[in-house]
Amino acid sequence: MKELTKAEEQVMQILWQIKRGFVKDILAKMAEPKPAYNTVSTIVRILEKKGFVGYKAYGKTHEYYPLIDKKSYSSFFLKNFLGSYFGGSFPKLVSFFAQENDMDVHEFEELMKYVEEDLKEGEDESSESKE
Repeated sequence: MKELTKAEEQVMQILWQIKRGFVKDILAKMAEPKPAYNTVSTIVRILEKKGFVGYKAYGKTHEYYPLIDKKSYSSFFLKNFLGSYFGGSFPKLVSFFAQENDMDVHEFEELMKYVEEDLKEGEDESSESKE
């Protein structure tokens, strides 16, 4: 999997939201100032070549849909980000954000509570799928 450009990610965010759509549907969801139709069409074709988007043809018109789900891309992106900027160390990442945001001990404990809850939910889902 390759990392997306900002423009490609913007299109993917819309496709993940709407599930499937034509270029005009993607364009309709974009913020002002909207890019040209041809620009969005080109980005979608690039995403198709990268394996992120599939399509169903209706004559000359194509309806696009994501082939990569948002969670998979998010995981890939965060692992690359963590590796590139924090040497793959999650504690370094947390320490950086704690320092940058002047987190106090109470806020840090709240963060850890959310992480523990998410980890527990992940374990519960994992054990249910094995049964």
